[in-house]
Amino acid sequence: NGGGMNGSSTMMDFLEEPLPGVGTYEDFNTIDWVREKSRDRDRHREITSRSKESTWALIHSVSDAFSGWLLMLLIGLLAGSLAGLIDISAHWMTDLKEGVCLAGFWFNHEHCCWKSNTTFTDRDKCPEWMSWSQLILGHGEGAFAYILNYLMYVVWALLFSLLAVLLVKGFAPYACGSGIPEIKTILSGFIIRGYLGKWTLIIKTITLVLAVSSGLSLGKEGPLVHVACCCGNILCHLFTKYRKNEAKRREVLSAAAAAGVSVAFGAPIGGVLFSLEEVSYYFPLKTLWRSFFAALVAAFTLRSINPFGNSRLVLFYVEFHMPWHLLELVPFILLGIFGGLWGAFFIRSNIAWCRRRKTTKLGRYPVLEVLVVTAITAILAFPNEYTRMSTSELISELFNDCGILDSSQLCEYANDVNSTKGDDLPDRAAGPGVYTAMWQLALALVMKVFITIFTFGMKVPSGLFIPSMAVGAIAGRLLGVAMEQLAFYHHDWAIFSGWCSQGADCITPGLYAMVGAAACLGGVTRMTVSLVVIMFELTGGLEYIVPLMAAAMTSKWVADAIGREGIYDAHIRLNGYPFLEAKEEFSHKTLAMDVMRPRRSDPALTVITQDSMTVEDVETIVNETTYSGYPVVVSRESQRLVGFGLRRDLIISIENARKKQDGIVSTSVIYFTEHSPPLPPSSPSMLKLRSILDLSPFTVTDQTPMEIVVDIFRKLGLRQCLVTHNGKLLGIITKKDVLKHIAQLANQDPDSILFN
Repeated sequence: NGGGMNGSSTMMDFLEEPLPGVGTYEDFNTIDWVREKSRDRDRHREITSRSKESTWALIHSVSDAFSGWLLMLLIGLLAGSLAGLIDISAHWMTDLKEGVCLAGFWFNHEHCCWKSNTTFTDRDKCPEWMSWSQLILGHGEGAFAYILNYLMYVVWALLFSLLAVLLVKGFAPYACGSGIPEIKTILSGFIIRGYLGKWTLIIKTITLVLAVSSGLSLGKEGPLVHVACCCGNILCHLFTKYRKNEAKRREVLSAAAAAGVSVAFGAPIGGVLFSLEEVSYYFPLKTLWRSFFAALVAAFTLRSINPFGNSRLVLFYVEFHMPWHLLELVPFILLGIFGGLWGAFFIRSNIAWCRRRKTTKLGRYPVLEVLVVTAITAILAFPNEYTRMSTSELISELFNDCGILDSSQLCEYANDVNSTKGDDLPDRAAGPGVYTAMWQLALALVMKVFITIFTFGMKVPSGLFIPSMAVGAIAGRLLGVAMEQLAFYHHDWAIFSGWCSQGADCITPGLYAMVGAAACLGGVTRMTVSLVVIMFELTGGLEYIVPLMAAAMTSKWVADAIGREGIYDAHIRLNGYPFLEAKEEFSHKTLAMDVMRPRRSDPALTVITQDSMTVEDVETIVNETTYSGYPVVVSRESQRLVGFGLRRDLIISIENARKKQDGIVSTSVIYFTEHSPPLPPSSPSMLKLRSILDLSPFTVTDQTPMEIVVDIFRKLGLRQCLVTHNGKLLGIITKKDVLKHIAQLANQDPDSILFN
């Protein structure tokens, strides 16, 4: 009894107040969703119970409930403001490659010519805007002027891309690429410190402008999702419940991803659906409404900052004058097949190139790679009108339905215009301008198909949405013009006779471009519903949902038949991130005992006993192993499970106890029970660490089918579960073990899963 009394007087339970760092996670580790949600429920119950005690507590309870909406408002405002800044800057710097405005160098080409008195057809040739040859030589005609403009175009492109890659390499390596594969992994519960930090946000914002302005075959839409998620992560630190809970923070990041798509395309509903369908792992109903609110705020903020640019609420507004016909579903499905084939080809080629980049000397020289690809792109792009213009402008022109006032080559038809009804023009024979445009578009298609493979994944911010849409829009416009000419010259064929008489306006090439864009984007990303809604919001074409859906579904089916992964999932696997895909089914007949560790030939499972190990014993285990956590058992003989302790929590708790508590030495006993064990009177102070223990770790038996285990990991977001046999602890299965097992069964390298 004396020993027991002495033990109780010298034991230390200093963790009644939580220590800084306890309950947090190390870099490149997975969060415990169950523990995080449990913590949030406890916090909410405590606030609710206290709200009945005083007025101040009630106000605190109301402010806690309202804080989520306030955070969404701030994210929408910040994301929309940054997107507006990026949009305005990118337009100006893109035009800077071709000339400068005399009225003010800060004006882009369009803004420069607003007050000009030029005619509508010559609206892009106002005297206030001068090309570099006009500025330097005094004239813009002739071979030397062309060469000078060509040279300036290439030099500006190289300068922009050089600045972009140097800033990324020197200040924020995480600012490169699209960011969506990593965000998808983070939202599944993985920790990547710094990926959504302030330096990444600053450098990504600057270098995104530079990369887009350089003329590389990339878009700003994917990186804008990364920018918005950085905004969400940084603003989370203003609110305690989001700062201290990783699961709650991921709800905010899901909403931020929706805001990112909203500012990229002006598509709030599509942004929410994209976040739900494509990137989010956990998406409760309240997150749906908050995401929509953040997306709306972001879209309206962007519009208020740049109301006259491509950032208006409808990015590529279309107004087609004739409805589509049921028979046109055949060419629309052909575009879907093309999109699926292009998507599968692009994914395989790009992943092969990225893998080669990682395993050869090429990866050691990212600056040189960016400059070489930029030089090739600029040299090939300048001679062709359709590759020289920005990709967004190209898509807008391809979507356009030719009207009376259109001066584009795509609208230079023969026999122009004898009988019109308003803006409606009948199908006509293609003139020289259309044929020239077709050849230029065909060359542009070949260039963009191949150059995008080498561009996506370089060490600069690079999105894939707009380049993929451009490939599809070009292919769609080519097919649309072909169908239009076929209907014009062979209107008496059976397929046209019922609905397309001579002189009627029945084929709309711009619609084919829109359907082709959706097909190629769907083939690369495997989006379906969110893609159709984004395209509807992007163009304002509600009546064209059926053609878009037919092309998107065909594209997905064709691409899935060749390879199951979309581009983002393929890059997740390439980088070895521990992402457990919720859409794939596990159909193999293996058991938990086939996957758990230790295996039969391995050493016994490393465990900590509940009341018989000293500080030195636990520190030795921690130092000699690299596991993220350790099961706690009653004794090594019984192997009866008590709980599970995280490595990080053990290290922090012991270090703090040594510094702040008297009597804690290497021989001090650590115990995880409610009451201290009896010890001799001369024993040093004991250390109680029950509060850091997870007393309800998830367990399965060794005979549980892996199909169920995989489902449990997916739906509960577990980082590990313990395996028992007849009530005794037998082994452990981590998320990494599950991923390695799935990779092995799919004949892939299990060691490609790099992180815990």
